[in-house]
Amino acid sequence: MDQEFWDQRFRESHYAYGTQPNDFLRAKAAALPPGDALCLAEGGGRNAVHLAQQGHRVTAQDLSPIGLEKAQQLAQKKGVTLLCSCGDLRDFTPEAESVDLVVAIWMHLEPELRALVHRRAVDALKPGGHLILEAYNPGQLQHGTGGPPNPELLITAAQLQEELQGLTWLALQETERWIEEGPLHQGQSAVVQAFGQKKTT
Repeated sequence: MDQEFWDQRFRESHYAYGTQPNDFLRAKAAALPPGDALCLAEGGGRNAVHLAQQGHRVTAQDLSPIGLEKAQQLAQKKGVTLLCSCGDLRDFTPEAESVDLVVAIWMHLEPELRALVHRRAVDALKPGGHLILEAYNPGQLQHGTGGPPNPELLITAAQLQEELQGLTWLALQETERWIEEGPLHQGQSAVVQAFGQKKTT
């Protein structure tokens, strides 16, 4: 799933994953004060735009310039501003202790890269900052309602606990829930949800 794959997906006139924020993100971000937020693999921008509407200063990162163009269009429509960073996550190293919130919604990467990105995400958080993540777990292969068909790209809570060291877990669970996010995420789904806070010592 290289840049051309994602460019083609985002070239479609509709928003493949809708324009409303992810439910888990919306619930967990509601109590957070506005700050500097980084949304990884953000695609069409729905989560970044929601955070901007809540007063956060948001940087949306994605591999696809077409996806980020749609994110900017959605931001303009909603009357908010986004910063965008286009490029491969392999080459993306945010400044240490520079953001209050890191968001990764449906960021499915091959294991070695995922572990690297997760380490960098924790490093990027200021002490006391938060991480919000939702992804499909291996049980999703039985549903076929979204996400990659490659089991290596699916994530367990145990893997997140290993790869996101340095966080205190406020929520970390594998569960099943109904998802309605645009035409490509529809139906009963097996997910892992993570909400953590960077330790201050």
